[in-house]
Amino acid sequence: MEPFIIATHRNLSIMHPIFKLLSHHMEHALAINAMARESLISANGIIECGFSSGKYSTEMISAAYRDWWRFDLEGLPADLIRRGMAVPDETKPHGLRLLIEDYPYANDGLLIWSAIQELVNTYVNHYYPDENAVISDKELQSWYSEAINVGHADLREANWWPKLSNPDSLTEILTILIWTASAQHAALNFGQYHYGAYVPNRPPLMQKLIPQPHDDEYASFMADPQGYFLSSLPSLFDSTKYMAVIDIISAHSHEEEYLGEIKDAYTRWPGEPDIIDAFYRFSVNVKKIENEIHRRNVDPRLRNRCGAGVPPYELLVPTSEPGVTGRGVPNSITI
Repeated sequence: MEPFIIATHRNLSIMHPIFKLLSHHMEHALAINAMARESLISANGIIECGFSSGKYSTEMISAAYRDWWRFDLEGLPADLIRRGMAVPDETKPHGLRLLIEDYPYANDGLLIWSAIQELVNTYVNHYYPDENAVISDKELQSWYSEAINVGHADLREANWWPKLSNPDSLTEILTILIWTASAQHAALNFGQYHYGAYVPNRPPLMQKLIPQPHDDEYASFMADPQGYFLSSLPSLFDSTKYMAVIDIISAHSHEEEYLGEIKDAYTRWPGEPDIIDAFYRFSVNVKKIENEIHRRNVDPRLRNRCGAGVPPYELLVPTSEPGVTGRGVPNSITI
């Protein structure tokens, strides 16, 4: 998100309709990224000191980005297809057939993706009724060009960047950005404490490797694999530090603004009832999605989210109380 946020501030007037649309989805990310570079992913930082991959951690992330990341596949439908979780099927809702039907992230996420896409499509077509309106907007073209050529200079020659040439392509680009900053980040981030705070469930750092048959420790491993695992866990200090970090990362603030909240539509788009109405419809859709997620979480037929010992899937429930709740979709990337 950072290259797009910087390009937005450098190229779009605060009165530009795309700046107005993205403004709520850009908050906090630059500050959070700055803090992460300073203490989280820095040399000898929290990741390098607290995870098994150590000094190679950022190199591994960089390699994954180099070989895997594509902007055009960051939208949910395209990502599900890329990961082999769905196939295109125009007869199904959202144009996809899930290969695992009871897949909470995909099922709930597609509802939010479609709501965002509907809002963005209405918004874009209001301001950009035809391709000439898109092509002739110099601020908009400069924004997208800088985000690619400067913000992603290492990938500027890639042929998969969407061409900003008509309202449909602009809708696609903006939907991906809003999805990434809101629901995608929420699904990845706010469940970390619930999943990892019991360190044996997801230990970040192991003090021993699994022994091979020719190793001296192999016999003791085979005799007591559970005991060997427990002796491999990080120290109490490392475990506590890790728990503190993911507690901070997983918490919502008291000032959080959640997807679908309408606070300043009348002042941001004065005299534009069609746009204000579009945001109110979006707010209603998000509330319906929240109710649908709650309904799914008590449906005994959905065994991956309901049943004895199965926690409900709430990571994409749009609203939340402050604190570590394991739910809530903020408008922007926040911790």
